[in-house]
Amino acid sequence: MPLTNQIFEKHIPPGLFEIVQKITEGIRIKTEEGLLLYEKAPLSLLGLLAHDIRVKKNGQETYFLRNIHIEPTNICKHECLFCSYNHRYAGFGWELTPEEILGKIEKEAKNALEVHITGGVHPDRDIYYYASMIKGIKNIRPDIHIKAFSAVELDDMITQSGMNLADGLQFLKDHGLDSIPGGGAEIFDSVLRKKICGDKSTAERYLEIHTNAHQLGISSNATMLYGHFENTEQRIHHLDLLRQTQDITGGFNAFIPLKFRNKNNKLSQLQETPLTDDIRIFAFSRIFLDNFKHIKAYWPMLGKSHTQMLMNFGVDDIDGTIEDSTRIYSLAGSEEQNPSMQIEEFINFVRQAGFIPVERDSLYRKLKVYDE
Repeated sequence: MPLTNQIFEKHIPPGLFEIVQKITEGIRIKTEEGLLLYEKAPLSLLGLLAHDIRVKKNGQETYFLRNIHIEPTNICKHECLFCSYNHRYAGFGWELTPEEILGKIEKEAKNALEVHITGGVHPDRDIYYYASMIKGIKNIRPDIHIKAFSAVELDDMITQSGMNLADGLQFLKDHGLDSIPGGGAEIFDSVLRKKICGDKSTAERYLEIHTNAHQLGISSNATMLYGHFENTEQRIHHLDLLRQTQDITGGFNAFIPLKFRNKNNKLSQLQETPLTDDIRIFAFSRIFLDNFKHIKAYWPMLGKSHTQMLMNFGVDDIDGTIEDSTRIYSLAGSEEQNPSMQIEEFINFVRQAGFIPVERDSLYRKLKVYDE
């Protein structure tokens, strides 16, 4: 039975019934329809629509994986206003040596299937340094999936090398790069981007890097930083550019809304978004991004209880075990100061929310379904 037949028309705000009908029939909504839906629909309606799409795409399954993070340095040449990780704002800096990084792989990644590598844009580290790093990791763990370097990091190292994007990405792939994370997207609106991170890669460059990666068989994630100065139109514009890119390449694995946290940065005067706004952006993203199979809630950013709730609002992936290996959000004030979850915790966590836990690899291939 179509979802619209389950919701009496009188309970849908004026002007939304046709939009809701399109969504339930699997017809793509336009940006102006998305704006109306975002601003007028009650959370209950967005939740119903997002959950219906989530079930159609992924059933009752919620994904997680065994992973660790490596953050080679927080020394960064950029000065993004929202960043709490940069050595200038954190109050201290670190630079892991190649030996320290490989030591972490040997000691901390024994059970991990993926290592996520990202950090500051260090002014003195080039593409050859990072290529050597990932090659060293593969020498120790040939089977581990390396998801590494945000588009901003890639832009800097490839530009410094004098290579074009395709050659630079191929060079890294030849040394062991398997996929790239979604960081660095922030917000695509050019005026707002200049305001909060004006000295880093442009939105166009971000999308160009991901497009080139996809064309080389390097998949990626996509993100959006929300909860600072952006308005609804700017959020939807951002999502629309991602949707357009996915239409062309099909290379995005998942979309991850990233919540702005206001501790230890130059935007600490801003209030963080309430939970209702978090729910709205996750649910709307599931509805609007019809060509993305997965919507991820990054639990170290949101906290466990909020992540658990979001599974009912379109989220089907909650990232991984982490093993207390990231400081990006803990420095910004996340309630998860030492993020780590074991497999049994994930299983119970997902089951308590009413879903089926599925352990996956980095490309969303199912490794084990915990359906009993």
